[in-house]
Formats: sequence, C-alpha cells, structure tokens
Amino acid sequence: MKALAPFALCAAFVLPLAASAQKPTPDNTGDRPAVTYDEIERGLYFAVLGGPMFLTNPPAAEGTPRPFSAGPMAQVEVGVDITENFSLGVFIMGSSIGTSAEYVGNSGGGVSGDFQTMVPGAVLRARLLGLADNQEVKRTWFYLRGGAGYAMFSPKRLLPESDILVFAGPGVEYYTRLRHFSVGLEVTGNYLVSGGTFGFAVAPNIRYAF
Repeated sequence: MKALAPFALCAAFVLPLAASAQKPTPDNTGDRPAVTYDEIERGLYFAVLGGPMFLTNPPAAEGTPRPFSAGPMAQVEVGVDITENFSLGVFIMGSSIGTSAEYVGNSGGGVSGDFQTMVPGAVLRARLLGLADNQEVKRTWFYLRGGAGYAMFSPKRLLPESDILVFAGPGVEYYTRLRHFSVGLEVTGNYLVSGGTFGFAVAPNIRYAF
C-alpha cells in the first residue's frame, strides 16, 4: 500500500487538471457586433456665418439723409439641437457699414461717414422640410431662422444710442457625409426697432456639431 501512495498522490493532482481541460471553453471566434454611427451628428454645435448686409435707411435723426448703405457682416453662433427640427443658440454678430459722406446719423452734423455694429443675442432655427438622398437620409433641409439682439454702434459720436435688432428669414442647409459638418445659405430680413431701419443680409454658413 505504501508503494501505491505516490501514484495516489499523483492522481489527486492530475485528474482535476484533466477534467478541467475537457470543460468547454467560450467560443471567442464569433464576429463582434458592428459599431454603427449616426449619418448626421446632432447636439451641441458651433456655426460661422458671413456675407453682405444691406440697410435701406440707416438710423439717423429725423430730417437728415438716410442713404442706402451696405457692408460685410460676420456672425459666430453656439447652440444645441433640441430635436431634429429645432435648434436654440446664442450669437455675436459684427458688421461694418459703408455710407456716403452726407450721412451724419444722430451726431447733429458733428461727424459723418461709416459705422460699425456689434450685436450679441439669441436665435431659433426651425427646420420645416427635409429631403432624403438615395440612402434615405435627410441631408437637405429648408428652414426658418429668427432671433433678436442688442445692437451697439461705433463711433459713439455718430450713433450714441444702442438699439434692438430683430431678424428672420429662410435658408437651406445640407448635411455633408463628414457627419459633423453642414453647409448652408440663408437670407434674413433685419429691423432696428428704435431707428426704424430696414435691411437684409445674405449669409453662407458652415456648422460643426459635436
């Protein structure tokens, strides 16, 4: 019996190992689930707009010339897509309006000429109609965009008082196949409330969604 003791001890170690070796192992050869991405990224976004702005009657004192004027406009917007159809954002817009030498604004004749505008404000975009491509992805959208802001002018001697700017207009937007990027073009009508000034802007734009 003592001669069998070493064999019994060996069996105590080997048999459990042999049994565990015969247990089925998980099958890891199967394909992993494919990672899918949204064709159009929505959420927090950053947008840049720019183009010409036109004013039919710049703000000025009653009885002074209000010549048709124009100049470049640029706008930066940060916002969030609430749904596929609605977005809310805040913006800051700057413009430089060139006028004739006869334009004296509200200076009483003390100064004349061009002026600049800085407008911080808020904006709403409503996408009304989406057109699908051949993959049934709605990449082209027609929308309305409107907002309001606080308009500050310089030089102050020419236009010492600030004003409220309201604007709205249609646009078209195309979501590229780069997922995060869209490009668009819009035309907005502008109105300065206190100055009674009408205008419009044509603004190509590009947007990046995170």
